[in-house]
Amino acid sequence: MAFRETDIHTLKFNPFDKISKQWMLITAGDRTKSNTMTASWGGVGIMWGKPVATAYIRPQRYTKEFVDQNEYFTLSFLSEEYRKALNVCGSVSGRDVEDKWQEAGLHPCYVAEGTPEETAAVEEAEMIFVCRKLYAQEMYPECFTEDECDAKWYPQQDYHTMYIAEIVKVLVK
Repeated sequence: MAFRETDIHTLKFNPFDKISKQWMLITAGDRTKSNTMTASWGGVGIMWGKPVATAYIRPQRYTKEFVDQNEYFTLSFLSEEYRKALNVCGSVSGRDVEDKWQEAGLHPCYVAEGTPEETAAVEEAEMIFVCRKLYAQEMYPECFTEDECDAKWYPQQDYHTMYIAEIVKVLVK
């Protein structure tokens, strides 16, 4: 089934469920090489007068290299039937296997084909946000206002990079 673009203002979903409970896949790259990873931290809202998504990626994640090297990335939301694939994408590094896509039973697709926004996404998704990076910032321990967050979530001091990205297209099946 092909994707169609929809107006972001018509979306009706709970981001707390979509991101935290159902999870999403952060994907970046091109037809030559791409990677995807499961994420359950993130958000959506308005920043600088634009609809944005925030994504958080730890430095050791292979997908971070692809997000850093490209202007665009995608957030793909899948139905519950893909929970096993989401688990694979959250626990298997694309550095360590020949084909992470095959390992997860997923397929890359390329959205915004033939435009500067062309980037990798997940064919099995129900909804895809095509995102253009606006801002990236490493999280620093001295910026925590609550020590418990630092101690609980960063015992290895592998602080996330936060990305704020404009949602330039929303695609649905």
